[in-house]
Formats: sequence, C-alpha cells, structure tokens
Amino acid sequence: MMQALIEISDKQFLVQEGDRIFVPKQKAATGDVIEVKSLMKVGQADSALNEGTAKVKVLDHVRDETIVVFRKKRRKRFQKRNGHRQHMTQVEVLSI
Repeated sequence: MMQALIEISDKQFLVQEGDRIFVPKQKAATGDVIEVKSLMKVGQADSALNEGTAKVKVLDHVRDETIVVFRKKRRKRFQKRNGHRQHMTQVEVLSI
C-alpha cells in the first residue's frame, strides 16, 4: 500500500490512491484532472523524498460546516454572533 504526501494550496495531505478528500477551493471545473505536487512517497519498507506529481480529479465544489464566531465584552451589554462557511473542493486521488 503506497501513500504519498501531497501539497494543495499550501496544505499537506497524506493520501493513497482512491482517497476522497476535501481541500480549499480550486479554480477547476467539476470533472477536471489536476496535477499537484507530491512531496514524499511512503511505502511499507521504505520511504523516499523524491518530488513528483500526483493526479487528482475534481468531484464537486461544496461548503464546509458552519463555524460560529462569538464575541462578547463583559459588563458592557455587547455581544455579537456570526457564522462562517468555507468553500471547499472535493477531490479523488487517481494516481501517485
């Protein structure tokens, strides 16, 4: 079982072929195949720091779960509640 450490939008993910992960929003249409930077390959007996590329397929553009932002100042009758949903892209790893 071969795994690879890939980098997408300055974030690193440890994946293997067939994995589906959520990454920050990419400028690609649904169904496109993107080549991303592979930093490291990890096998059962050995690991190598060779840089290469991995191919991922864009499955869908979605929004992440709501994160509640709450601010309060004590004894001042001030409180503010806000929500935020980050745009994400679901991708599937085709090859490492």
